[in-house]
Amino acid sequence: MPIFQVIKYEGDNSTFVWKHPAEDFNTHSQLIVHETQEAVFFLNGQVLDLFSPGKYTLETQNIPLLRHFINLPTGGESAFHCEVYFINKAEQMAIQWGTDSKVQYLEPNYGFPISIGAGGEMSLRVLDSKKLLVKLVGTEKMLTRERLMAYFRMFLMPRVKTYIAQTMKANKINVFEIDEHLLEFSDELKDRLAGDFADYGITLERFFVARIVKPEGDEQYEKFKELHFRQYADIAEAKIRQQVGVIEQQTESQKTIIEAQGLAQKRSIEGYTYQQERGFDVAEKIAQNEGSGNFSSAGIGLGMMAGMGNAVGNTVGAAFTKAVDSVSEGPFSGAAGSTTESSFQNSGAGSKEEPEQQFCENCGARLLPGSAFCDTCGHPAAGAKKVCSKCGCIFTRPGKFCPRCGMKREEG
Repeated sequence: MPIFQVIKYEGDNSTFVWKHPAEDFNTHSQLIVHETQEAVFFLNGQVLDLFSPGKYTLETQNIPLLRHFINLPTGGESAFHCEVYFINKAEQMAIQWGTDSKVQYLEPNYGFPISIGAGGEMSLRVLDSKKLLVKLVGTEKMLTRERLMAYFRMFLMPRVKTYIAQTMKANKINVFEIDEHLLEFSDELKDRLAGDFADYGITLERFFVARIVKPEGDEQYEKFKELHFRQYADIAEAKIRQQVGVIEQQTESQKTIIEAQGLAQKRSIEGYTYQQERGFDVAEKIAQNEGSGNFSSAGIGLGMMAGMGNAVGNTVGAAFTKAVDSVSEGPFSGAAGSTTESSFQNSGAGSKEEPEQQFCENCGARLLPGSAFCDTCGHPAAGAKKVCSKCGCIFTRPGKFCPRCGMKREEG
């Protein structure tokens, strides 16, 4: 054994507690403690001191060179026993946990018995090194993750299984939708388990329920699972069909409106109405009817044709009247500037013989037919008839008012 030893941590980062193999080392040996670690110095079976990160010189009762003589009565074994434990205070993450058996309970929504399990991860950190050593480690040389979980399984499993079963029953959580509540389970279980870990100097930093183990493959479970998801699938399918139906109806409605607008515009351009078009269709069908030769069919056909004829006649008559009016209002209508009473009363009669030509007695100029005065010298025409002073109508019989405009006649 060297006179002075260097005592430092030589384990890995996944270990919570590691005991240095050197024991009963000489006084003035060097102790090195790394960051995230603590060292506990035991002397004669008692915790003598707790060392934080740094370098230290240990004082023991083992004196170099003389210890061989001092230990002769005890067979060479030191009567001054000393040892060092290193505590890893870094947060240990991704520690796996899982229920050792499944939870038996009645599914609250469908009422069938079911067995489920749970599993996940957690992270732990040593809070009180002395408490952990005294209450849990004892004289063991190492405390690993697996060993620690074996110690805590006795209170971890009952709490997890009981809580999950009670919560699902109280809140009527559907087993097929349980994954939506994993965060709620995680937070609540962390609060419930924190006190148990703290009793041994360990703090529960994080706790996650990562999965719920369901009885996949079980006949009864698969039956209710299919029924559960089928109801949502049927509802979704019905909604989609309804939406598609509405879209198709709207499309057909728009097509009908567009077609009607197109036909209306076509009729307007071609100059006929919907009623007239229907009349043409009826006439065409009557003409194609094989029984149109008998008297009853002929009577019906004549009635329909009469109705159609009225529509066509009205259209043709209106066009003819418009044409006649345009001719009668031409540039040569009313060229004489006057209208006789007989022509006013008998408008539309046949043409008359051309009147005899007359000449002015004063200047000899040719007079226009029906003139009362000469348009050259203004001399009254011989045999001039009385004329309305307002509209120029020639009076052919006695009276007090003009038969054309209603103006009172001038006496004379």
